[in-house]
Amino acid sequence: MEEQRIEKSTVKQVSLKWGLILGVILIAFSLLVQIAGLIGNQAVSWVSYLFVIAAVYLSQKAFKDEGDGFMSYGKGLGIGTLVVTIGSILSSIFMYINMKFIDETILETIKDLQYEKMVEQGMAEEQIDQAMEISSSFMTPEIIMVFAILGTVFFGFILTLIVTAITKNANPAEEV
Repeated sequence: MEEQRIEKSTVKQVSLKWGLILGVILIAFSLLVQIAGLIGNQAVSWVSYLFVIAAVYLSQKAFKDEGDGFMSYGKGLGIGTLVVTIGSILSSIFMYINMKFIDETILETIKDLQYEKMVEQGMAEEQIDQAMEISSSFMTPEIIMVFAILGTVFFGFILTLIVTAITKNANPAEEV
């Protein structure tokens, strides 16, 4: 019984540590993207998932290295999901504060990019106006923050499923 409590504490400690590290990295990356003027660039936004993969991998490696060298698939999935959740909440809170209080032009930049994309697709002006009106109701810092958390946790969970399948190292003594 005592052994199980120590193990859960280790999962929490490793997840918290790497979740905070991931959050700081995602914040730094978003600042870099903003400074470079690459807000809205889809290719650049996908790069953040490389950081997610690295954090999940390194957190699971740390769990195994600091423990007995074993990690079941379930524990790995739990560690990775917690890391991604903590990191995405931290970075999304920063993003909210940045959009709401520091640089309120970010939302306008995103709207302008959406408008340009619709024009490039050859949409009629009426369609663009209607689409922009609908999307404007969802373009608030609060709603963007919620969707950023949900989206990152969702994709992070999928990436965690894959990474954990590679990194798991089940204890043969427990597989009876």
